[in-house]
Amino acid sequence: MSEVTISLANPRGFCAGVDRAIDIVNRALDLYGRPIYVKHEVVHNRFVVKDLESRGAIFIEEIKEIPDDSIVIFSAHGVSKKVETETNIRGLQFHDATCPLVTKVHMEVIKHARAERDIILIGHEGHPEVEGTMGRHIKSKNSKIYLVQDEKDAKSIKVNQPDNLALVTQTTLSVDDTKAIIIELRKRFPNLITPKNDDICYATQNRQDAVKQLALENEFMIVVGSKNSSNSNRLKELSDRCGCEAVLIDEFNDLDLKKIKDIKKIAITAGASAPENRVQEIAESIQIVTGGTISEVGKDEENIVFKMPPELRREKVQ
Repeated sequence: MSEVTISLANPRGFCAGVDRAIDIVNRALDLYGRPIYVKHEVVHNRFVVKDLESRGAIFIEEIKEIPDDSIVIFSAHGVSKKVETETNIRGLQFHDATCPLVTKVHMEVIKHARAERDIILIGHEGHPEVEGTMGRHIKSKNSKIYLVQDEKDAKSIKVNQPDNLALVTQTTLSVDDTKAIIIELRKRFPNLITPKNDDICYATQNRQDAVKQLALENEFMIVVGSKNSSNSNRLKELSDRCGCEAVLIDEFNDLDLKKIKDIKKIAITAGASAPENRVQEIAESIQIVTGGTISEVGKDEENIVFKMPPELRREKVQ
């Protein structure tokens, strides 16, 4: 009987933006003590959130929930200008953990609005990154911002300025799906202005590329990540589309063992907000159940680091 192989994708797990956001919350707790208030989950992973809660982080959805004279952190997904203004009006000290790649998209929206262009944002309605990006659109005489979620929207969207139109995207989308939407938009709007560099983040692209390869080589894919993680969901969908059945789980106890019965080639990857210790726990538990062999596949050549805000780099509170 052939041995079970358990292949771990590279790259996988935390990206630079997630590392930075978690470090910001931990550093604030070290400097100021508990509690520290965080606008929305700092990253979409329940184990990360539970760990930070145990240290004294309190996650809220509305600024009005925060007591006076408190410290607040904006999550990696970014916030709208309205949220930032409300925080300033309240006189709350805040630290911004928005991923720099999301901030780049915010700046593109502001630039296009100032140039009086209409803007299309490709993204998922209700996602905090989309709400934050839409909320960075500044008041302008002519500029409007529109949300496109899929090819159907791309075929039907009506804009005020079809010849003066720019495009931005949510950073955690499916690369392939986004390309298809952009192709459709370009058919309808030949003068569409697109970003010089892809808005979809390097980590999202790299993890999707690794999954495409592993999906060709394996029978079953386990994506480690939380249900509300956009990039983790895209990895699962991508594997399914490539013909390799996939599941999205937070921990080994979430796995239906019937799914891997008689499976000889299992691949494991992790979304950009999933901790490595969860990956190892799942891989080692599967190894115990199946008697399989764990191996690393591919290379992790990501060496990007995003600096912490300067005000949090000091030794102690003055």
